Amino acid sequence: MSTFRETRIIRWLDQMWQVLKKPSAKYSLLALLGAGFAAGIVFWGGFNTGLEATNRLNFCISCHEMRDNVYPEYKKTIHYQNPVGVRAICSDCHVPHEWIPKMRRKMRASLEVFAKITGKVDTREKFQNHRLEMAEDEWARMKANKSQECKNCHSYPAMTTSTQTPDAASHHLQAMKTDEACIDCHKGIAHMLPKGYVDPSLSED
Repeated sequence: MSTFRETRIIRWLDQMWQVLKKPSAKYSLLALLGAGFAAGIVFWGGFNTGLEATNRLNFCISCHEMRDNVYPEYKKTIHYQNPVGVRAICSDCHVPHEWIPKMRRKMRASLEVFAKITGKVDTREKFQNHRLEMAEDEWARMKANKSQECKNCHSYPAMTTSTQTPDAASHHLQAMKTDEACIDCHKGIAHMLPKGYVDPSLSED
């Protein structure tokens, strides 16, 4: 019985091979599939190369809105220069590493280009006028994903709270219990807080 099944399987495989080798108008189906596979690899490689190019610091500050406003602030922070020589660039904080969230963020960023095209933030004055709005939008995004970009480098379990100040250790231990979003407490850590921002904890009665 098993020999009969093996014979049928071999015959089926042979038939499939013949179909693949069968010529179309000019080329065999196998050749077309091979060419399609190769083209897919080239396209995918080119797509990812282009995508990663948009994650580079030089790309992020290629427009004057970023170069003249938030970039100088970022250069004064520990994320830019520190004793251990680890630099977190724009994409490390603002672009998720996971594929689907990354694609969502890139599509959203392409819509943000509209603000540049229309001149909504093309001067420092306009940028500052809209800064709180832009910051709150980004804070909401980072809160929604529990500050995943921060946690790609900083994780609660890896913290040595005994070497932190008592206040910081207390907050981190409490945040660890609920996997709190870093942005809840660390707004303004890489950029100045926007004019008009009011800390909710200070506005409570």
